[in-house]
Amino acid sequence: MADTQKTAIIIGAGPAGLTAAYQMLKETDMKPIILEETGVIGGISQTAQYKGNRMDIGGHRFFSKSDMVMNLWQEIMPIQGKPAIDDILLGTTDKEFSDNGGDPEKTDVVMLIRRRISRIFYLRHFFDYPISLKPATFQNMGLARTVKAGFGYMHAQVFKREEKSLEDFYINRFGKPLYSMFFEDYTEKLWGVHPSEIAPDWGKQRVKGLSLWGVVAAILKKPFISKEDKSKIETSLIEQFFYPKKGPGQLWELMAEKIQQMGGEIRFNTPINGIRLENGRIASVSSNGEEYQGDYYLSSMPIKDLVAAIESEVPEAVREIASGLPYRDFITAGLLLNKLKIKNETKLKTVSNIVPDCWIYIQERDVRIGRLQVFNNWSPYMVKDLENTVWVGLEYFCDEGDEMWNKSDEDFIRFAIDELHKIDVIDKEDVLDSVRIRVKKAYPAYFGVYSRFDELRRYLDSLENLYCIGRNGQHRYNNMDHSMMTAVEAVKLIASGSNDKSAVWNVNTEEEYHEEKK
Repeated sequence: MADTQKTAIIIGAGPAGLTAAYQMLKETDMKPIILEETGVIGGISQTAQYKGNRMDIGGHRFFSKSDMVMNLWQEIMPIQGKPAIDDILLGTTDKEFSDNGGDPEKTDVVMLIRRRISRIFYLRHFFDYPISLKPATFQNMGLARTVKAGFGYMHAQVFKREEKSLEDFYINRFGKPLYSMFFEDYTEKLWGVHPSEIAPDWGKQRVKGLSLWGVVAAILKKPFISKEDKSKIETSLIEQFFYPKKGPGQLWELMAEKIQQMGGEIRFNTPINGIRLENGRIASVSSNGEEYQGDYYLSSMPIKDLVAAIESEVPEAVREIASGLPYRDFITAGLLLNKLKIKNETKLKTVSNIVPDCWIYIQERDVRIGRLQVFNNWSPYMVKDLENTVWVGLEYFCDEGDEMWNKSDEDFIRFAIDELHKIDVIDKEDVLDSVRIRVKKAYPAYFGVYSRFDELRRYLDSLENLYCIGRNGQHRYNNMDHSMMTAVEAVKLIASGSNDKSAVWNVNTEEEYHEEKK
């Protein structure tokens, strides 16, 4: 490396950190060195493996309104050009394969075209997600609930609430009865606090332009939307998405290989436990007794841990806010089944006629499970024996150190199986194998001292050569594409010599992006 070549230290090998390194190698002459705390690539977007079956931790659809992101993904993995194994078994005819795409039956480096099906399980019935206006919706809700929901929605449109909380955000868009049925309990499961105590920012991050009127408008506009204008569809309403043949982690592992081939470095099992400051800049970071020096530092590590690692004097208020930032932790129980008890009553064909959902939101109030993933439907290559088994993931939200987190693997698996059996999704005797995976700080939360986050951000921005990127790096519940975009913006600023970091923080905050791409 030439003495004049500048170096960027990138903390974390998740989507943000990897994208930053990749873009830096393509667009600048700087050398990126990624320091990854664990021994795996992809962060929460990794693909876990268990006895030949693969798990997508949290579920990751590869869809973005950003052409830049879509193009970048396709640089790494071409789009499917021939039928996948389930397409062949089912005789699928509704997919438009890429002319220059790969054949999933002959190569692993290929992005599949998948149907987006996710529904709500409530009152032991399925409801479309987002809520649709189909006759089945009203039939499952019952006449009384339907009438109440209609009047509740009209009332919410006339008497708009000031949006001080996530509860206000939902009620303004769906009315109080629908909010109570389909959002209140699930949101409390997810965050561990009532929606009335959560800032509305989370809704603006994740639900964005979606509302009951948005659902109606999408139905009315659907026949008139051209293929070229698919990007105008609200993210929660898309019908197809791309997906790496062997799960999301496969794409990030391929990107990591490219980074190393292009001259970047990735150092595993390198947790940051010290950060030294000099003259308002980061001078070095340390891990396991080794010091790393760079010209720029891009951090995707949790802000709570970032500030805690700073060895110099930090304003007391900043320390207080950072140490109190709330997170929600995550547990997935993987179950290998002979079959599901719930039946496929849709018109969609699936292998072995299982339900067609990628994931199912569990709204039942008598269980703690939040979502159920069906990995067969994400990619047929995620399952070792596609035609004879069903591979599912039961998702639970908790706090590190609480009762659920501290259960033994055996006790937790038994608890999870009992819950699915209780709501008639499976029979216990159909469970063939199981595994549990825990993830710390999976979801940055929007309550408590988060209301003072701007003070913390101002301090971080004052460190001239520090750029906060990604979900945990910004304490923002970003999608994968938004995390990538924060990295791209950071690289642009570094290349231009600008110190205005607002463009990095503004990713996924502007209403225009939320509603539609112009």
